[in-house]
Amino acid sequence: MKYANWNNELGNSEWFLHDRFGMFIHFGLFSLAARHEWLMTTEQISPEDYYHYFEHFNPELMDMKALAKAAKGTGMKYAILTTKHHEGFALWDTEYSDYKITNTSFKRDLVREFVEAFRAEDIKIGLYHSLIDWHHEDFTIDGLHPQREDEEYRKSNNTRKMDIYLEFLKKQVTELLTNYGKVDYLWFDFSYGHRDWGWSKGKGKNAWKSKEILDVVTKLQPDILVNDRLDLGLGVVTPEQYQPVQPLEKDGQPVIWEACQAMKPTWGYDRDAKDWKSSEILLKMLIETVSNNGNFLLNIGPNGKGELDKREENRLNDIGDWMKRNSKSIYGAGQSPFEAPKDCRYTQVGTNKLYLHIYSWPLRHIHLQGLAGKVQYAQFLHDHSEVFFREFDPEEVITSTETLIDKDSVMLELPVEKPEVLVPVVEIFLKD
Repeated sequence: MKYANWNNELGNSEWFLHDRFGMFIHFGLFSLAARHEWLMTTEQISPEDYYHYFEHFNPELMDMKALAKAAKGTGMKYAILTTKHHEGFALWDTEYSDYKITNTSFKRDLVREFVEAFRAEDIKIGLYHSLIDWHHEDFTIDGLHPQREDEEYRKSNNTRKMDIYLEFLKKQVTELLTNYGKVDYLWFDFSYGHRDWGWSKGKGKNAWKSKEILDVVTKLQPDILVNDRLDLGLGVVTPEQYQPVQPLEKDGQPVIWEACQAMKPTWGYDRDAKDWKSSEILLKMLIETVSNNGNFLLNIGPNGKGELDKREENRLNDIGDWMKRNSKSIYGAGQSPFEAPKDCRYTQVGTNKLYLHIYSWPLRHIHLQGLAGKVQYAQFLHDHSEVFFREFDPEEVITSTETLIDKDSVMLELPVEKPEVLVPVVEIFLKD
């Protein structure tokens, strides 16, 4: 199939479209601050003042092997680690900066540990890399920069050389794609060329020299996937913290896309965060995404010691418990041509496996429009127990106790009590 946001420069996306479910890991100096991964700019903290997080960084309980096992147990097939967020701190032993994890008390190369641990669990490797770097002395001050309101800093744009920064950026990307074996997915963040503050403009594909960056990436790793944030109109489209309600298209062609969701309002560790999404909501977002031909990238944000919040662990466990029994409705699945009943979502695999996800449990019956004569067999996916179904019978005498069945429909007969499953799924085998 041809996609509007893909071409021959990018790797084969078949594995991505099959696997559907991945883990995002946001970790960095901001994890110590414990309030927002953007705090350097939202609180307008200078690189000098931000440095104390570097001095105290020591995630002594970080265990990438345990995180990899947690991802596998949750049913995730690929994972993406923040190698460098906007703060400019590198989680690997980069040759081109002293502002790196191996110069902290922790001393270890966390990117290497991530790659080795997740690869050992047969999880595909993704690396997040920020195009922005608020620490680098040649990254020009703009309206997103922490020092945007500091006149002296703004004057330093006269001596800052963006070309030097861009060479640094390419060298770091080269390291990541050279020193860690096969990388399956490179997730850049982000372009904002549409922004205009009057005294400065945002950075987009021209400011980043994005085509040069993409050329470096594809030369080093020809099979790699990239996202769309180089601003080239190519790569996985990555809506974050909202859910598209239908498959994405551009110029009449389908688009490869990935819904990026955090469990709470922020991506990094936030000690005082409220508004946590429940396990049920997160699971429904996964289902909703796949039903619209998308992938679902679910974030975790380890704390300053490297551990997960208990609420993250609980949600991963809940989703993993569901995926253990119901993942056939996710892997290799996508949109169905049939219209799902109220409070339900369909996914479909091939032409003869239809999966009905029941969001709100009804009383005894669900009517499936357009399936008359098409259903061979039905069962609950979590335990393979048979689900009876009926179709229109012209000889049936309808009284006050019978359910009316439309000539075009199939009626499922369900138990009165909902199964003890977050979202029950009925697997429907369609006739050839």
